[in-house]
Amino acid sequence: MTTGNTQVSKTRSFMTVSLIELWERFGFYGMQALIVYFMVQRLGFADERANLVWSACAALIYVAPAIGGWVGDKVLGTKRTMLLGAGILTLGYALMAVPTDNTWFLFSALGVIVVGNGLFKPNAGNLVRKIYDGDDSKIDSAFTIYYMAVNVGSTFSMLLTPWIKDYVNANYGDGFGWHAAFAVCFVGLIVGIGNYMMMRHTLDNYGSEPDLLPVDKRKLAAVLGASLLAVVVSAVILEFEDIARVFVYGAGLVVLGIFIHLIRTSEESERAGLLAALVLTLQSVFFFIFYQQMSTSLALFALRNVDWDFVVMGQHLWTWSPAQFQALNPIWIMVLSPILAWAYAWGGKHNKDISIAAKFALGFAVVAAGFFIYSVAGEFAVNGKTSSWVMIWGYGAYSLGELLVSGLGLAMIARYVPERMGGFMMGAYFVATGISQYLGGVVANFASVPQGITNPLETLTIYTSLFNKLGFAALGCTLIALAVLPLMRRLTETHHSHNGSDQVGA
Repeated sequence: MTTGNTQVSKTRSFMTVSLIELWERFGFYGMQALIVYFMVQRLGFADERANLVWSACAALIYVAPAIGGWVGDKVLGTKRTMLLGAGILTLGYALMAVPTDNTWFLFSALGVIVVGNGLFKPNAGNLVRKIYDGDDSKIDSAFTIYYMAVNVGSTFSMLLTPWIKDYVNANYGDGFGWHAAFAVCFVGLIVGIGNYMMMRHTLDNYGSEPDLLPVDKRKLAAVLGASLLAVVVSAVILEFEDIARVFVYGAGLVVLGIFIHLIRTSEESERAGLLAALVLTLQSVFFFIFYQQMSTSLALFALRNVDWDFVVMGQHLWTWSPAQFQALNPIWIMVLSPILAWAYAWGGKHNKDISIAAKFALGFAVVAAGFFIYSVAGEFAVNGKTSSWVMIWGYGAYSLGELLVSGLGLAMIARYVPERMGGFMMGAYFVATGISQYLGGVVANFASVPQGITNPLETLTIYTSLFNKLGFAALGCTLIALAVLPLMRRLTETHHSHNGSDQVGA
C-alpha cells in the first residue's frame, strides 16, 4: 500500500532499502565468516558441535522472520519493525565484541542477533516488493540487484573481519582479535541506521497499515518483551542439540500446515499462485542445504586443505586467511548479478524470459558443477593442500546457482503471493530456509574431522568424498526441478489469467 503523496522515484526508494540491507549484511557476514572458526579454534568445540551450533543458529535466524513479517504487517508497521530489528542487531554485535569466552554469553549474543534479524529481514524484503508491486520483470531485476547490494556488504566484511582478527591477535595477543572483528560488525550497523534515517523520507509512499498510525506504546512494549523471551529461548536451543532439533523441525511442520491451510481456504484466484510458491519454496529447502556448506564444511576445508597463497605462473599475488575464502561467494555474485539482471530485463521486454521454475532447475545444475569441482580438489593438491584456484572456480559455479535460486526466492514470493499475505509468506520462505540451514549442518557433519587428526592427507579424502556426494545430490534436484516444470507452467498460466497479467513463464 502507499502511505503518502510525495512523488519520489521508485529507484530512490529502492536504494534506501538496499543500502540499509547492505550494512545489515555487512554485520551478519562479517560475523558468519569467523563464527565456526571462533568455536573450533578459540572455544575448543569439536567440528560436530561447531557445525550444529552454527547451523541451529542459522536456522533460528531464518525462522524468526515468520513472526517478524507478521509484526510488520499487523502490529508495528513494516518500516518501524525493520528499523527496530536493525537496532536490536546492533546490540547483538556489540555483545559479540565483549572479550569473554563464556559459552552462555556467546549464545545469548547470538540470540539477540536472531531476534533482530527476525524483525529486520522480512520487512526489508517486503518493502522492495511493495515498491515494484505488479511488474513481474522489474521485480526479478530489482531483487537481483537487491541481492547484489547484500553481497557488496558481505564482501567487504568477509575480507575485513578475518584480517582484523589476525592483526589484533598478532599484535596484542590474548585472543582480542576475535572480538575486535565482531566490533566492526557493530560499527557497520550504526552506519546503516544513520544512512537510513537520512533517506527515510523516500519511503513515505510505502508501508503497511500500522505505519499510518502513531506508535502504540503497549504493542511496542509487548514486542520488546517477547523479544527478550526469544533471546533466552534461543540461547537454550543453541546449548542443547536435542531441543534445537525438535524446535527447528516443529517450526517447519507448523508453517507447512499454515501454508496448506491458506491454500485450501484462499480464493480460487489466489490458489494457483500459492501452490506455485509452495513448490518453489520446497525446492529452496534443498538448495539451502548446499548453501550452508559455505560456512561449515567448505570453511573447515579451507582451513585444513587449501593452499592460502594465490599464485599465477609461479608469481605470488597475495595470501588470504581461510575465513576470507568465503568472500569469493559475494565477489562472484557482484560480477554475475548485473549480467543476470540485464538478461531478465531483456527477456521480459522481448517476451523471452524463462520462468522462475526453469531458473531454479538451471541453478541446481550449476551448483552440482561447483561441488564436482571441489570433489576433484585432490587432483591439484600437494601434500594434502589443494590450489586456491579450485576454490575460485568452485565458488563461481556455486554462486551462479545461488543467484538463480536464492536470489529469486523473494521475487518468487512477490510474484505469486497475494499482497495481504506478503509479510507472512516472506517469513514462511525464511522458515523453509532455516530448516535447510540446520539440515546443511547435519550434512556437513558427514565430513567432520575427529579431534586429533591434523594430517591434511587424511582430511582431504574426508572432504572431497562429501563434495562428490553433494554434486550427485544436486544433479538429482535438477532432475526433480525439470520434472515439475509442466506443473509449474500450468499453475503460472492459471495465476496470471486470474490476476490480469499477460506475461506467462515459459
